[in-house]
Amino acid sequence: MAGLALPLGLGGVGEGAAPCDAYDQASGGGEPGMLGEGRHGTGTATGEGFSATTSALRYAAEVNARALIEAVWRAGGEPVTIHPADPADTDVTARLARFDGVLLPGGGDIAPHRYGAADTHDAVYDVDDLQDAFDLEVARRTLDSGVPLLAICRGLQVVNVALGGTLQQDMGGRDHEHRHVVHPVAVRRGTLLERATGAQRTEASCYHHQRVERTGAGLRVTARAADGTVEALELPDARGWFTAVQWHPEDTAHRDPAQQGLFDALVRAARTRL
Repeated sequence: MAGLALPLGLGGVGEGAAPCDAYDQASGGGEPGMLGEGRHGTGTATGEGFSATTSALRYAAEVNARALIEAVWRAGGEPVTIHPADPADTDVTARLARFDGVLLPGGGDIAPHRYGAADTHDAVYDVDDLQDAFDLEVARRTLDSGVPLLAICRGLQVVNVALGGTLQQDMGGRDHEHRHVVHPVAVRRGTLLERATGAQRTEASCYHHQRVERTGAGLRVTARAADGTVEALELPDARGWFTAVQWHPEDTAHRDPAQQGLFDALVRAARTRL
C-alpha cells in the first residue's frame, strides 16, 4: 500500500480542541500526514490508542483525528504521522522523501504575521509558531517535489499562505462563520476535485471561522460556497497531484462516497509513485 504522511497537531494535556469533526468529537487538528511505501513498506508508524481526550496520555500530545486516519486506511493507504520539527534544524525534504503522499490536516489558526498582517484579530486561536513553520515548509517542499498532496481546512490555508496568499482573520462571528455546519458547495468542472468527488455540487462539513482573502501565486479556485467563500483550491501547474478543500471530508467520508473519493484519489496518486 501507499504510505501517506500526516503532520501532527500539538495539544495540551487534557486539552480538547473545538471539534472540527461531526464523526468523532475527539477529532481535532493534526500534524502533517504521509503515505509510506505500502502498509508493509519502509518507514515507521507510531502505534496509537483510541482516547476521547489527550489526558489519558498524561503529557502534552501530538495528535491526528481518528476519522482522518480511518479515511486514509479505507482508501488503502498506510497513514503515518510525523513530528513537527523546526525546519531550521532539520531537512524537511529528506524527511518527506520516504513517503509517497502528504496530507495536511485541520488545526488551529496560522499566525497572522505569516501572511503580512500587522494586527491579530481577537478571534484568532491555537496559534503555534513551530507548527506554522513546519507546515509551511512541508507545503512548499511537497509542491516542489511533486509528491501528491491533499490539504484540508487549515491545510488549505497553509498552502495558500505558503504561496503568498492571505487570509481573512475572522468571517464576522456566529452569523457568518462556517462552524458546525454542513452546506452545499459548487465544484468547478474539469478539476481534480470534480474527478475525485464525482460531483459538481457536494455537501461540505465545515468548521472554520477564517477563509482565503487573496489566493496565492498560481492557485485556482475550484469550489465556492453560496456566500462566496473559497472552498477549494488547485494549482494547475503543480508537478504532482494536488487539491485542497476548506471543509472536512473526513467528517462524512464513512458514509459519503464523494468525500471518501478525495482520500481515494490521494492514495491512487501516491501509488503511481511506487
